[in-house]
Amino acid sequence: MATAANADGKKFNMFEGKKHAELTLEHWITRWEKQEIGFHLDEVHEMLKKYLDVMLNGRKQIRIFFPLCGKAFDMKWLADLGHTIVGVEISEIAVKQFFTEQNLSYTQEPVPGIADAEVFKSSDGRISLYKCNVFDFSSLIAGQFDGIWDRGSLQPLNGSDRQRYRELIITLMAKGCRYLLDTLVCTKSDYTGLPPKIPDSEIRDLFSHTCNIQLLESSDTLSGKQKLWGLESFTEEVHLITLKTDSS
Repeated sequence: MATAANADGKKFNMFEGKKHAELTLEHWITRWEKQEIGFHLDEVHEMLKKYLDVMLNGRKQIRIFFPLCGKAFDMKWLADLGHTIVGVEISEIAVKQFFTEQNLSYTQEPVPGIADAEVFKSSDGRISLYKCNVFDFSSLIAGQFDGIWDRGSLQPLNGSDRQRYRELIITLMAKGCRYLLDTLVCTKSDYTGLPPKIPDSEIRDLFSHTCNIQLLESSDTLSGKQKLWGLESFTEEVHLITLKTDSS
């Protein structure tokens, strides 16, 4: 999550621009239209590779959910390992770029029960990406999941929407589901930009009533570039979240 060049060749800094409270679905759609996608990684995320075995927990060919998936390389990588991938993304541009860049043929069809929603499915059936608002998605649409990879999806949501998101995620967790949540905690004395910090304590407030939470890693990744942006700290955290009912 760094910077990306926009159409004018300038660098887009995620930590400037719109304030968190101003963010809307239209904001993200516009970001994809302008290709201001500094949050996108052109490779498989290192934390996913590092903790994939934790998610799998000895299982093979599981169903994995990607909320706010963008065009993440991670989806093709996991599908190639034999897993089934379901993602949700509001931007049709992002979805189509994923299939084009990964050289995957696909079908496109409407989603019953969700106005203006469409599902894009790879020809081999391994990957299904739903173009819709994540809050219109549910287990009635695509069932429940054995694993969830959440890289930066909870983070940009408004505070009130984080509660709704928590409820959605819990309903999507099948028995034995292992949810990997990757977040950033960044501080700046007058910071109001993106992404809003989400500390370990807030994650526990959100999920601890129904889930077990384990902090797998907390890494200081502050670079010289981020210091130039005025950040005082930049920490990446990975949590493993599982349903308490699985351990009862």
